Amino acid sequence: MAKNKHKRFTENKTFNHLFQPSVQEMYEREFNLKGKWNSDYFKNNNPIILEVGCGKGEYTTALAEKNIDRNYIGIDYKGPRLWTGSKIVQEKGMKNVAFIRNKVEFLESFFEKDEISEIWITFPDPQPKKIKKRLTSTRFLEIYFNILKKNSPINLKTDSVLMHEFTKKIIELNNLKTKYSTDNLYGTQINNELTQIKTYYEKQFLEKGMNITYIKFYLDKKPPFINPEKE
Repeated sequence: MAKNKHKRFTENKTFNHLFQPSVQEMYEREFNLKGKWNSDYFKNNNPIILEVGCGKGEYTTALAEKNIDRNYIGIDYKGPRLWTGSKIVQEKGMKNVAFIRNKVEFLESFFEKDEISEIWITFPDPQPKKIKKRLTSTRFLEIYFNILKKNSPINLKTDSVLMHEFTKKIIELNNLKTKYSTDNLYGTQINNELTQIKTYYEKQFLEKGMNITYIKFYLDKKPPFINPEKE
């Protein structure tokens, strides 16, 4: 297992579409593609869709295949996971995908204001004991606000009741606009990329009879945002 992980770390360095600046570099300077993803990397003016905590990049690459008129970027901190998505991009010759190996906390070092048109959060760690680490906590919403175009959507797809209910509470407390919300996505009549694309872990959750939840909402208010005082 360790040998395989080392091999993936090595191969990751060969992918032109996988960027791996160190945390120290992020503290010292801003990323050279910040504000220039369309002009210098994708070479088009198509909207950029960001997946935070993208894991293996399965959702990022699947969305990119279905929507060739959009650009997709996935960010995750674990290199061996990103190898999977990066390998898919290489083998299929995909031109509308990039990956970043880094922490979500540093998004503002990678993207300029109004550079992102939509955000996906798929099956994040619900962080049961650490509200501030949840990817829909106010800490992260304020980061998203600073890179999203005005009234751009955020999508949360998760098996976690805790994460789903916490996000609903955040939306309610901050009077944010919700376009759609369900606590049982596959119990609806939806038949599009929301239900057609299933990650490895999502398939496992469904096999266990677990409900998949989904919320689409907008940061249509300016920060600061309010976190719930209690669960």
